[in-house]
Amino acid sequence: MAGTPGEAADSRGKLVAGAADMIRRRGLNATSVRELAKYARAPLGSTYHYFPGGKTQLATEAVTFAGDLAATLLARELDQGPIEGMRAFLRMWRKIVVDTDFRAGCPVLAVAVEDLPEAEGAPREAAAAAFSHWTELLTESMCAHGAERAEAERTATLIVAAVEGSVAMCRAQQSAEPLDRIATQLEPLVRSTITRDRT
Repeated sequence: MAGTPGEAADSRGKLVAGAADMIRRRGLNATSVRELAKYARAPLGSTYHYFPGGKTQLATEAVTFAGDLAATLLARELDQGPIEGMRAFLRMWRKIVVDTDFRAGCPVLAVAVEDLPEAEGAPREAAAAAFSHWTELLTESMCAHGAERAEAERTATLIVAAVEGSVAMCRAQQSAEPLDRIATQLEPLVRSTITRDRT
C-alpha cells in the first residue's frame, strides 16, 4: 500500500500539502479526511495508513508544513535585511489571496481561530508555534540590524498580527487593498525600530 520509500514520502507529502490548501480555503472543521483524500487523489485507506492519528494528525502536520514554508521564505529574504524580509512576507500573502481569487487565506490562522475540542488541540499548538517562529525570525533580524530586543519583539508581533488580520480582510472584501495599506505603514515602523538606537 505504501509503495517504495520515495513514493510513500511523495504520497504523504501530497496529502499534507493538500490538507494545508483545503484548510486555508475552508477551515479545519469543514474539512474531512475523506474529502482530503479525494482532493489529493489518494485512497482513503492510504490516508489512514500515513496518518493513524486521523484528521488531527493530518491537520497538525499541514499547519506545520504551511508554517515552515512561510518561515523558509521569510528567513531567506531576511538575509537581505528586515525590511526586505517583511516586504517578501507581504508579497507572499498578497500573491496567495490574489492568485486564488480571494478564496484562500492562511491555514495557520484558520486553525488558530476555530473552536476545536480539547482533545484535538494539537493543530492549534502547531499554529501557535508557527506564529512564534515567524515572530522570532523577524525579531532576530531587527536585532541584528540595531534594534533593541523588546522593541523588536513588539514590532515583529505587530507585523505578524497585521499581516494575518489583513489576509482575512482581503478575503472578506475581495480586495488586496488591506495588505497594501498595512505595507505602507509597516515599512516606516521597521525602519524606525532598527534605527532608533543609532540616533
